[in-house]
Amino acid sequence: MAYQARIADGELAARLESSGAVLIEGPKASGKTETARQQAASEVRLDVDGQQRAAAEITPELVLDRPAPLLIDEWQLVPSIWAHVRRAVDDRQARGQFILTGSATPNDDVSRHSGAGRIAVMRLRPMCLAESGRSTATVSLTKLLDGSTQSAADPGLTVPDLAAVITMGGWPAEQGTPPSTVSRSLRDYLTQISHVDVAAVSGGRRDPSKVDALLRSLARNTASEATITTLTIDATGPGETLDRNSVSGYLAILERLMVVEDQPAWAPAMRSRVQLRSSPKRHFVDPSLAVAVMHASPARLLGDLESMGLLFESLVVRDLRVLAQPIDGQVRHFRDNKGLEVDAIVTCDDGRWGAFEIKLGSMGIDAAAKNLLAFATKIDRAACGEPGVLAVVTGAGLAYRRNDGVHVVPIGTLGP
Repeated sequence: MAYQARIADGELAARLESSGAVLIEGPKASGKTETARQQAASEVRLDVDGQQRAAAEITPELVLDRPAPLLIDEWQLVPSIWAHVRRAVDDRQARGQFILTGSATPNDDVSRHSGAGRIAVMRLRPMCLAESGRSTATVSLTKLLDGSTQSAADPGLTVPDLAAVITMGGWPAEQGTPPSTVSRSLRDYLTQISHVDVAAVSGGRRDPSKVDALLRSLARNTASEATITTLTIDATGPGETLDRNSVSGYLAILERLMVVEDQPAWAPAMRSRVQLRSSPKRHFVDPSLAVAVMHASPARLLGDLESMGLLFESLVVRDLRVLAQPIDGQVRHFRDNKGLEVDAIVTCDDGRWGAFEIKLGSMGIDAAAKNLLAFATKIDRAACGEPGVLAVVTGAGLAYRRNDGVHVVPIGTLGP
């Protein structure tokens, strides 16, 4: 299969030019190895080569003595290699020496922190629609945040198309595979997570059935602000005994495996005194995992458009995260104690920000635009600056700017 260009390709090249080493983090099967290979001159595969793994533990200096950039794949399998990479970067005083990939973060992050200033860290998530070719990418998120008005033709994605896209996800190796086959593969993927990876990462025995119960609860609560208590109650069924501490512990492990990625709340300065909610929204790193956990299919999603709408929201959040990363953007959400909420807020380190409501169908566009305008009046512009864009991200239709200034952006047009 030919390599599919990733938005992260440019970020990796830039980081190699400015740092001695780059760590690419992301869930298994997100394409880290292939992305790194495009810019590596040599490689060491610690996950598949036992001899190399042993050599990395016994004679790391020999393993590292290869043409640069050297790719060290799944470095966390030999945690001690981190210190040797850091030392090699110090000794060589040269940029672009190593690319490390990892699908789990270390237990306490001490080793990672000791690489500060020497080893740059970047995240690689499953592909957004612009990367997989499902979006025309004719509407630029960067330009929207700059305040640019953009329009685009209907990309041709239908709701049934989106049901299939959500089910297949953004996994590079699965592109072009039938949705039913992808779901079976993802169920195997999640079984590996619950039966092997959770215990391996945590360093102790874990009950796979409890992890599975939590995964099902997370799937049912996709794009919601479900609390630990809510997840605990929801995950506890006949024959299951889960407590808050167990759920918190399993969640932390799933976060370290980068299988789930919460969407934090935004707490901007407000024009009036109002209490803001701080609970994160729950998301899998790709909504296809939620579909697989629920043993759903495109047909079942089309038969339950309310649930599909939440999965579509999770899809859009995934895409916004991928598209915002090169411009140092983060994706948050907003909610106050009076019920005013916004599905996604993109904030950039340079102060740019935009607010996005997410609607699968066109019927909710007017209400979503009204909500965005009401939200914008409550923000302290002197402290936060003007929003670059207020937009409704939809499943289909044209991309245009309404008379009230709110943009309508079909997900099939959104690009970097």
